[in-house]
Formats: sequence, structure tokens, C-alpha cells
Amino acid sequence: MDKVKLIATTNFGLEAVTKRELIELGYENLKVTDGKIEIEGSLKDIAVLNLRLRTAERILILVDRFPATTFEELFDKVYDIDWTYFLREDDNFIIEGRSRKSKLFSISDCQRITEKAIIEKLRTKYNVSWFEKSGPRVRIEVSLLNDVAEITIDTSGDGLHKRGYREVNYKAPLSETIAASLILLSYWNEDRILADPFCGSGTIPIEAAMIGKNVAPGLMRKFDFEKFAFIDPDEFKEEKKKCYQEIDYNKKLSIIASDISHKAIEIARMNSEILGLEEDISFFQKDIRELDLPNDYGVLITNPPYGERIGKKDVDELNRELGKLYKYLDTWSFYIISANEKFEKNFGKKADRNRKLYNGRLRSYYYQYFGPKPYKK
Repeated sequence: MDKVKLIATTNFGLEAVTKRELIELGYENLKVTDGKIEIEGSLKDIAVLNLRLRTAERILILVDRFPATTFEELFDKVYDIDWTYFLREDDNFIIEGRSRKSKLFSISDCQRITEKAIIEKLRTKYNVSWFEKSGPRVRIEVSLLNDVAEITIDTSGDGLHKRGYREVNYKAPLSETIAASLILLSYWNEDRILADPFCGSGTIPIEAAMIGKNVAPGLMRKFDFEKFAFIDPDEFKEEKKKCYQEIDYNKKLSIIASDISHKAIEIARMNSEILGLEEDISFFQKDIRELDLPNDYGVLITNPPYGERIGKKDVDELNRELGKLYKYLDTWSFYIISANEKFEKNFGKKADRNRKLYNGRLRSYYYQYFGPKPYKK
């Protein structure tokens, strides 16, 4: 199988960020829909995308797509797929399902029919009456939308937000993929100061350091595709080697991470040490009211506590303090993600740009305040 269709799934509202990443990696002919981007590629690209994409949630192989309004149609079309290419006799293939606006609305029945068709096809090669499923995991999904079935194989395994460096969390952490998206949507680059006054477990500063030093986000973790029968392990090793060679170890960064909680700072520093980035980020305990930052065209990107995490009065007060800091740092750009509908009122200024997105299932807004461009001598 030389050519394959791949799907990069994304958080809703962040498709454009992932598309930009894909274009920068050299991919063309991208098809963007809600929450996913379809890519024309090869099996080699499975390693490239899983290792390198910072904002995608998963990388799927699009095995087939076809109309299905009856279980007989679904069975026949799934059976027509050459599952003996994708699956070994002992692979632990797991069938997941979704259905929306389709005649085949029973997800459990769709899963059952799909599994039955796969088993019948595998029996044409493997002479067994029962598949033990004792081998590597292969997650297969049957998804129906408007009576069209889509059969995919998940190559990532755990979601791509699980980088492998966050061994301990602090309260309600921002996912790594969303943090990377916030940074890539900002005006920050590796030559400017970046500050996060509510750093929590350090996700935004760590993701920024990884971007600044060109550390591929997937280097510290495992993927399901590494054990797939049809994947060449040498190609994955070669791509991983390239990623290590491209890290800019000599790049000096100015990243400031603070939080009122001493425990949060300890956790954040420990997470950064796992990646060897502790010298690139200045961690310290500080209340935002006492924060002293150089007024030098920096970029503040943060996820302040809001409604579900602390009391309403405290939320309003913290947002007012952010507004005061913005007025003081008049050369800085501010980027704040919040689920608080009254954020702009308390901050004291309407955002230059506002993007709606979802942090988990929580509808949030990314408020963007653009400062002046850095003066060049």
C-alpha cells in the first residue's frame, strides 16, 4: 500500500492551526471539515505526523468510506476490505463506533456487524475458530454520518496531547495540544519574551520551549502504529532520528512561568526537567499583583482560573489585575483563554480578536490583544 488517506483530528475551532502546520510540513491538497483534516500521503507519513504535529489530537488511516443504510450493506463493504493486510492473527482489534443522522443509528449493532465482517475476512487467511486478541492493540472505528460509513484505524493510540512529560498535573490543566495552538496563534517567536503568570503545571511555557528549540512533540511517547503489522519499524526509527537531529540545543529562550502556588511551580519545574528544558524557563512563585516584568515587547499567554475553579469574585478580581498589567506593559501583546463570558468587561478592554474554541467540553474564548511591533534598530 503506497498511497493512503490519513485524517488528523483536531479540537473544534483549531482546524486552521493544524492546517497551517501541515502546509509548513509540505503537505498539499488538504480537505478541512469540522474537527478533522484529510491528508493524501503514504505509510511513512504516519510516523511524520504523529511525531511532529503539535496541535492535532489523533492520526487516523481512512480505510474506506461508503454509503450504508442497511446492516447487510455495512457487512458487505467492511468484508470487502483486505483486513488480512492490516491485522495479524493475534492482534487485539477493538471496534469503536459513532452514528449521527443515519438510518443505522444503533452504535452497538454497527460495532457488532463490523467486527463480524472483519472476523469472517480474517478467517480466509487464518484457520482458527476463535481470535484470542492477545497481541498489540489496533483501534478500528466505524463512524456513520448522513448514511455514509467511514472506517478508520487509529495510529496514535493515546491522544497526541499526551506528550509524555506531564507526569503530575495541577488542578484543571490545559491540554498540550490546545496550549501549542494558543502559542502558534500568537505573535510570539523564540526571540521575544514569553510570560505565563498562571502557569499551573507549566504546559504553556513548556510547549513554547519545545517550539522555540524545535523539539518534536512526539519524541517522549509511544504510538500504537509502532507495532502494526504493515508498518516498517525502520522508517519510524529514521524519522525519530531526524527529529532529534533538528533540535536546536543552542537556542537561548526567555520564558517566564509564575504562579501563586508553590506546589504548582514545583510540578511545572519537574515536568520541564523531564524534557531537559528547565534552563530555558524561569519558574518562580509570585502573585500576579506583585509580578514585575520588563516592558520589552513581550508576549503574555495564559489560562487564568475561572468559574469552575475558583469563586466568581476572585475570577473577576484576577481578570482586573490582568487588565492593569496590560496597561502597564504597553509594548506587550496579551493572549488569554477563558470560559468567563464577562472577561472583557473585567479586563477593561475589548479584544482585538476573539476566537471561540473548546477546552475539553468547555466552551472557551481566546482573547487576543495585539501590542506594537518590536522596534528594530
